[in-house]
Amino acid sequence: MDAARAIARVLRGAGHEVWLVGGCVRDQFLGRRLSDIDLTTSATPVELLRLFPGSDSVGAHFGVVLVNQGGGSIEVATYRSESSYADGRHPGKVRFETDVRRDLARRDFTINALLADPFTGEVVDYVGGRADLDARLIRAIGEPAERFAEDHLRLLRAVRFAARLGFEIEPATLAAIQRLAPEIVRISTERVRDELTRMLTEGGARRAFELLDATGLLAVLLPEVHSMHGIEQPANFHPEGDVWVHTLGLLERLEQPSVVLALAALLHDVGKPPTQTFEDRIRFSGHEEVGARLTREILTRLKYPNDVIDEVAALVRQHMMFKDAPQMGESRFRRFVRQPGLETLLDLHRLDLLAADRPLDSHEFVRRRRDAIPPEQLRPAPLATGDDLIALGARPGPRFGAILHQLEDEQLEGRIVTRAEALEFLKRAWAQSST
Repeated sequence: MDAARAIARVLRGAGHEVWLVGGCVRDQFLGRRLSDIDLTTSATPVELLRLFPGSDSVGAHFGVVLVNQGGGSIEVATYRSESSYADGRHPGKVRFETDVRRDLARRDFTINALLADPFTGEVVDYVGGRADLDARLIRAIGEPAERFAEDHLRLLRAVRFAARLGFEIEPATLAAIQRLAPEIVRISTERVRDELTRMLTEGGARRAFELLDATGLLAVLLPEVHSMHGIEQPANFHPEGDVWVHTLGLLERLEQPSVVLALAALLHDVGKPPTQTFEDRIRFSGHEEVGARLTREILTRLKYPNDVIDEVAALVRQHMMFKDAPQMGESRFRRFVRQPGLETLLDLHRLDLLAADRPLDSHEFVRRRRDAIPPEQLRPAPLATGDDLIALGARPGPRFGAILHQLEDEQLEGRIVTRAEALEFLKRAWAQSST
């Protein structure tokens, strides 16, 4: 805020109007922690660059300049009006204005169009934003369909703001979102992905996905998740309801999650709709493997990074392994619990159990059994290596790797504890594999 006031002081000294605008005013009014601080001014980009040499004119065509101040940068935007949104996102024409009210008229929601004096904090409201903050409403400025036609990403932003702030979407605004939901496909995949990520990780994830469903956006963007509706589950395992209700239960319990955990919570049962069968009871045989494949398809479509896709798919594939943990031998169990993503997998399993109103016994069992294993036994130093196999006349290949894997299993099980025993095992195993 000190940097913003320093910029405002220069602008006012040069005879220009300048206001705090947008989320910083909204969040201050709500008593929330401030994040980005934005200024809007009557000064043109040319004047801004003259007053603040060395600033970045990354959005000068749209009237936006990043002014370097106090070791950081503040976004300063010239009053402007916009028109000709051919792609449903970017204006074809931008006109710089001298009246701030014309600038506010092209913004998205009333709660994001409040002005505040940088020095006194006095709030100026030309759009009814304060009343909507008091009423806890997300309302488009002016005609909702026009605002959404200007920028289709606002369809998702309305949902995100409502979920994060615990607000309702005003009826006319909601109706416009429902009518225009199919237009969201015109927005770049990366921007859609980023909005979905923020919904999942910034708080209010359950509410966000309930609103995505109610607006029709979920069926357009994530039909695989939408198909969870009505997929009945065995009542003795899932008294909470169908797969959709269960998934919402996980989302409700997310607390500042990583993007990997949040996506895994959303998609862990995405394989259930295509695998549901009715035999002696409702079953979802192999849903974790099908779910891992669908997870890869969905996250690839949304252009998530490959490392995120790999991690989430691994969590989905393994989320049912906890039921087998009590019967696992030492080698299998130790390989299971020493994997890098175990803590996230444990978090996912905990959420899965809580959402089904089930005790955490299997979660705690794995933790206790894992914690009882000394670190040197969890990842023991190899007693013999591939070089030893080569010295016995072995050649690298499928059998070669399998034998070394078997040797490690023997170590993990505690059946081989000396190098001599390890070398004898290699000699015997290679001889057997050769015949």
